[in-house]
Amino acid sequence: MERIELLAPAGDLERAKIAILYGADAVYVGGKKFSLRARASNFELSDLEELVKFAKEHNSKVYVTTNIIAHNKDLDGYEDYVLELERIGVNAIITADIGLMSRALKVLTKMEVHASTQLSISNIEAIKFFANMGCPRVVLARECDMNQIYDLCKDSPVEIEAFIHGAMCSSYSGKCVLSNYMTNRDANRGGCAQSCRWLYRVYDQNQEKINDNVFTFSSKDLQGLRYLPDMIKAGVASLKVEGRMKTAHYLATVIGTYRRAIDEYYKTGKINFEKYEEELTKCENRKASIGFFKGNVSLKEQIFDFENDKATQEYVATVLDYDPVSKIAKIEQRNYFKENDLLEVYGYDIDNFTFTVSDMVDEEGEKVEIANNPKRILFFKIDKPVKKDYFLRKVK
Repeated sequence: MERIELLAPAGDLERAKIAILYGADAVYVGGKKFSLRARASNFELSDLEELVKFAKEHNSKVYVTTNIIAHNKDLDGYEDYVLELERIGVNAIITADIGLMSRALKVLTKMEVHASTQLSISNIEAIKFFANMGCPRVVLARECDMNQIYDLCKDSPVEIEAFIHGAMCSSYSGKCVLSNYMTNRDANRGGCAQSCRWLYRVYDQNQEKINDNVFTFSSKDLQGLRYLPDMIKAGVASLKVEGRMKTAHYLATVIGTYRRAIDEYYKTGKINFEKYEEELTKCENRKASIGFFKGNVSLKEQIFDFENDKATQEYVATVLDYDPVSKIAKIEQRNYFKENDLLEVYGYDIDNFTFTVSDMVDEEGEKVEIANNPKRILFFKIDKPVKKDYFLRKVK
């Protein structure tokens, strides 16, 4: 049996490279056309060419989402677009519209077409339908429980991809029109306004506020680390992480954690869940749950108030360079920190370690006691070697 694929999201070229460095076997990204995440930076063809080259150098793959629900006017130019993706070496497109899928399958000769989670695939007949269309992989609906995933993998004639981590939608497989009604933005064509995450108050029929509590329609994020062994045993081909809008630090933490957990399981047959769950809390910005893995969700999987569990550590800087002789690190600041703060170093090929900030200076060599200007370049000593694209966190 082939090792399970770890599939990471990325909203731009920088984040895609970070995801690959931190252990992603493949990344999925959006192009400038036909993609659901209009607010992500998304990729020009030149960016995709650079990403494909980088991915090949690191034995990774690149998938591009063309997952809008297309109207007639959206069909124009689609074949030319996917042929261009095939030309530059993209491994697969992920498609949520049968019309777009049909057009792609008629013209492509090398690039795969994967059936998106937005197609709500949750039974074997649906899997066979898309297999017969020519899709070598289907992405299951996030509403499938673990027992169903076992059954579907057992009977499926094609590869199964399933979500393991990330945001969950309050509507079925992301098919939501709240944004259409509330903001005049089409969520199924790239314009989701995250209306379910807004804060709401309840009023009675006389427009009197019932109480001062606020609530959301929001679900907790999916955190399926403890189901990783089941996914592997079931025969899932690819573990998908949601989050094309997430930061580089979030991706490094989540992808790096799942990479280590997967490798540990293949090596020892066990996973130190407590260790990796603690690591995941260092970047979470919303409460987490197991989603639908046990079956239909309960109150435990929903967020009714705005009180969030805060990340246990705050990302403050990215390493740009390091001089092994002087042991001086060049960093780009992202969030507030100061002299004498205890920082943790997180890298893709090291065990985490901490150090205390001292003798910090700017590019002019002037002493800096408080770092409070995002993207400022700073220098200070770190005794243990660090590399470009390591992250620094403030220990709370």
